[in-house]
Amino acid sequence: MKLITYLQGPIPRPGIALSDRVGLDLLACQPSLASAWPNLFSTMDPVRAIFAERSKELETMTLRVMAGDPLPLPFFDLNEARLLAPVILPSKIIAVGLNYRDHAEEQNKPLPERPLLFSKAPSCLQAPDLPIELPDDLKQVDAEAELAVVIGKPGRAIPREKAAEHIAGYTCMNDVSDREAQYSDKQFFRGKSIDTGGPCGPWIVTPEDLPPLAHGLAVTCHWNGKLMQESNTDQLIFPVDHLISYISRNMTLLPGDIITTGTPGGVGVFRDPQVFLKPGDLVEVTVEGIGTLSNPVRRWNPGS
Repeated sequence: MKLITYLQGPIPRPGIALSDRVGLDLLACQPSLASAWPNLFSTMDPVRAIFAERSKELETMTLRVMAGDPLPLPFFDLNEARLLAPVILPSKIIAVGLNYRDHAEEQNKPLPERPLLFSKAPSCLQAPDLPIELPDDLKQVDAEAELAVVIGKPGRAIPREKAAEHIAGYTCMNDVSDREAQYSDKQFFRGKSIDTGGPCGPWIVTPEDLPPLAHGLAVTCHWNGKLMQESNTDQLIFPVDHLISYISRNMTLLPGDIITTGTPGGVGVFRDPQVFLKPGDLVEVTVEGIGTLSNPVRRWNPGS
């Protein structure tokens, strides 16, 4: 399943993308369901039942939407919907540095002995297709394509062999990074937490639709159509189950928490010459089996 959060008027609602065009409003199917995914992850059986039943109508709804006919509730046209980040304001976003072999190689650094963790402020999250906004004084902002894991079941000190039980699904993430702040601060939090610097989505793909632990998925990043990053999750130094177990030794993972698993080589700061994002750019992060997260770049106007 592809789990989405979208706006109906001013209110975020959980839904399912049945296809690239046909969405399903879960609360219209069953109003007693929780209204946000972190609260739904513990009660997924009704969601799966709704998905199985309503998927039978997908062909009919596809014909209607392609003919330009309005869709009856609980269906809607995804082209007319405003998707949000699939999880809004999670309790934490935990990121992993230097977790692809090719990214370590481009920095001439040895492979780490343990995961290098840092955090991104949840307020950095940005929706699919909405802009990465750059203030005038940010001149060295980079993009990083990443596979992100969304936690569905709480846990602390999770054994590695049970890590998969705690995964709600996977999504695309762009770990937008202010390199000037990152290197001047000698730590990551400020440079990794700029507003709109955490594009995420377009949806969460549930584990049954991907290989176990999302292994062997191609990951790419394009800037303005130019391929900047290209790798595969089989190049992760610390795979998903290792990360969940390692992180949860020190902190309880909660439903909706996001673990963004690291970026491949090819980022702008390590190119010769260096390249950084600028207004007018378009960044596309693609993870095989999940989809493409696309965001334009524009200048931030404090008065807007």
